[in-house]
Amino acid sequence: MKRHIAIVCGGDSSEHDVSMRSAQGLYSFFDKRKYDVHIVEQRHTDWRVVLKDGSTAPIDLNTFTYMEQGRQRYFDYAYITIHGTPGENGIVQGYFDLIGLPYSTSGVLVEALTFNKFALVQYLRSFGVRVADSLLIRRGQEHNIDEQEIVTRIGMPCFVKPVTNGSSFGISKVKNIDQLAPALRNAMMESDAVMVEQYLKGTEITVGCYKTRKKSVVFPVTEVVTKNEFFDYDAKYNGQVDEITPARIPEEVAQRAQQLTSAIYDILHCNGIIRVDYIITQGDDGHVKLNMLEVNTTPGMTATSFIPQQVRAAGLNISDVLSDIVENQF
Repeated sequence: MKRHIAIVCGGDSSEHDVSMRSAQGLYSFFDKRKYDVHIVEQRHTDWRVVLKDGSTAPIDLNTFTYMEQGRQRYFDYAYITIHGTPGENGIVQGYFDLIGLPYSTSGVLVEALTFNKFALVQYLRSFGVRVADSLLIRRGQEHNIDEQEIVTRIGMPCFVKPVTNGSSFGISKVKNIDQLAPALRNAMMESDAVMVEQYLKGTEITVGCYKTRKKSVVFPVTEVVTKNEFFDYDAKYNGQVDEITPARIPEEVAQRAQQLTSAIYDILHCNGIIRVDYIITQGDDGHVKLNMLEVNTTPGMTATSFIPQQVRAAGLNISDVLSDIVENQF
């Protein structure tokens, strides 16, 4: 019998619609000869499975099952593609752990850690990973900050971003001190804590990776080029960017980025596909430096997203990659 796969998507954040697009991409990628695949949309406590005829049925969250033609149907596996809460911060993972259902992402601790950008960079810094300088401002503290102190420590321009969100929602590039307060208010609309991060001028790249019991796969490096101020929502989803795979960087630098991505995967003890974003800078000594920006544990999976691009560039089949990830749990 075919394994029954739930592509779990939606979520409770601004990234709900982005997640739905990833689910459609994943649905098209899965090998239907091997798997019986259904999309399950989550919004708060309303979970619904999309049936083959396009209608929906409610999910019984006690058992993660649904009724179809008078019989109860169980899933064998959950492929989580919720960007943002509750799929990228460990909440959904905890639920699946409780009911004993295997899933595609890392576990609760890793998801919670990678979802909190500030906590992640502090953690990886302790392992020698180079990251930009940053500071944390929690809700309620924004009115008591010394703006000049931020400028002195972090510098201008800088980035102000929500600590716990993705898809560039709520992020601002701040060029002068007068823009700091509005940027903090904007970021606070997305998260209860905000990260003020040093601006690094350089080449942005991103690298995907997955590992199983039998293999370790690091994909080719993608270079991200946009005329926008930074890689914002429009650049990501409205085509205002050039994504070049493989990246136009020296082979030695590409290999370093791939090796570091593999090391970060192991440090965090990840599962499934991750994607790590970097800025390449050059020091005064001429040495090329890799600065990690963030780790994405549920990367976008539309046909034009980074991971499918990198899979194609590696000469691999995305259906085979997904099968690797699923079968590794059994």
